[in-house]
Amino acid sequence: MADMVFRFPAPGPEPMVTDLDGWVKVEGNPTMKTWVQHTSLDGSVISGTWEATVGTWHATYKLYEFVHLIDGQITITPDGGTPVTLHPGDGFVVEPGFAGTWKIEKPVRKHFCIKLK
Repeated sequence: MADMVFRFPAPGPEPMVTDLDGWVKVEGNPTMKTWVQHTSLDGSVISGTWEATVGTWHATYKLYEFVHLIDGQITITPDGGTPVTLHPGDGFVVEPGFAGTWKIEKPVRKHFCIKLK
């Protein structure tokens, strides 16, 4: 039963450094690093750590994501919607079909969990 609980190690030395699919830089030159640290036994969920520098992306989501913000500050604004500012300790969900901006106001580190299927 030890495989049923997985503790994230520290992020490794080789993150993915390309922008995520559906993310387009719209302000500044922000960069991101993504570490996928776990895949569920049935392959339907991935989780890990994500970091980003200051700047803004326009993001389009196809998948469900749960986030726990560890460090930094983000203002997320759905297209035509109300901005939501998030701080360390905040947990939030982004639903499939979301389109809008992620403005990274202070460098961010977050844990994420994405449902693939």
